Amino acid sequence: MQQPSIRRYGHSRRRIWILLVAPAIGLMLLWSWLQGPYSIFLEQILAANARSVNDAEYKNGMSELAVILKTGVTEPLQKVAVHIETTLSDVPFYAVFSDYQETIAGVPTYDVLRNVSDRVKQHIPDFDLYNRIQQRGRQVLAGPDHGDDSSGPFGRQNNPGWRLDKWKFLPMISLALDLRPDAKWFVFIEADSYIVWPSLVNLLSRLDAREDLYLGSPMQIGTTVFAYGGAGFVLSNSAMRKVSKHRTENEQRVDDFTAMHWAGDCVLGKVLLDVGVALHSSWPMLQPDTPWELDFVREKSNRRTWCYPLISYHHMTADDVREMWRFDRWFNRYDTSARPLLYRDVFRHFVLPEILSQRGGWDSLAEDAGNHSHFTLDGCARRCSDDTQCLQYAYHVNGSCFTSRGVRRGVPRGGVESGWMVDRILEKMREYELGC
Repeated sequence: MQQPSIRRYGHSRRRIWILLVAPAIGLMLLWSWLQGPYSIFLEQILAANARSVNDAEYKNGMSELAVILKTGVTEPLQKVAVHIETTLSDVPFYAVFSDYQETIAGVPTYDVLRNVSDRVKQHIPDFDLYNRIQQRGRQVLAGPDHGDDSSGPFGRQNNPGWRLDKWKFLPMISLALDLRPDAKWFVFIEADSYIVWPSLVNLLSRLDAREDLYLGSPMQIGTTVFAYGGAGFVLSNSAMRKVSKHRTENEQRVDDFTAMHWAGDCVLGKVLLDVGVALHSSWPMLQPDTPWELDFVREKSNRRTWCYPLISYHHMTADDVREMWRFDRWFNRYDTSARPLLYRDVFRHFVLPEILSQRGGWDSLAEDAGNHSHFTLDGCARRCSDDTQCLQYAYHVNGSCFTSRGVRRGVPRGGVESGWMVDRILEKMREYELGC
């Protein structure tokens, strides 16, 4: 079977999607969708988002949420435990859904695949891992079960836990409704997601949960536009019930579609489209990248990330989650601006102090002109300096020089030295401040 092509509204160096040739109709759909009424919807919300919620509004808003953290037995336990200790500590209702029932940091997990039909469990190879752990527990896990985190054009196919994960998206809708049928909003996150709760409550407080609403960071496979699971996504109670009913009435057809697909978040998005619920883009507030890999001066479809409230990040390590949680709490406790946490706040706190001088053993993730080789470090710096729009560069020991007109903090990496045009970045910050 030929797999559909994939596009994502955003960029990540950690999870690289190989973009295959997309059908023209798919590209036209994505472009018109990003420019159309769903984008206008987000702009209207942002215009009303001048202040943050007060304590009473925040408490009331959190009480209306059912938060579902999705994980799997092959994920490190600390990735879930850190959320229980930090980001979920103030959440009135949350549940951890997995492919194995156990207790993590004192919190029981739910086996979200328990009610998948035996026909699927016994005949679909994706369930080999599931069937083994149900019989003998965690002790059956071996090295190959953990696979690796390298992504190809169709995800992490070398990871049995990842292949099993696609089957969780539809069952978790019904299970979440069973656990909290009266919740107005259902928030689905993963173990490497990070959510800024006041900003999310602020957004949802301006929406009507009685409507069929589906919010997330857009991604596209073929002609299906859906919410990227790692960035977190939100469904209203009404939308949840439509999905649950559709799955119950069309179980075999939905299972067959899941079996031939490879991305569970796309499967869910397709079912939502089938029941008449389209995605409302919440990018860049819901973000598929980490703050370390995000280009803070990027503009896309007339949206400038700098001025937007921050709701989510993805690909966060346990240490990343702790660090962001401390800053998040500090900001909401001591900031006197009475506004939500913005991307510019994260840039000032986490990024700017790290890019004031040239760094060895560091990759700024600059990516332009990588085919130019035989540079020296000084030559690479001059190449960026000579381009008045260049803001950063990365020199590799093989002589390659990468430059960029974006600004990223980057990540540690041997054999790379990076630098930033600090004066230009400060000027860009002043320019962007005037536009917020």
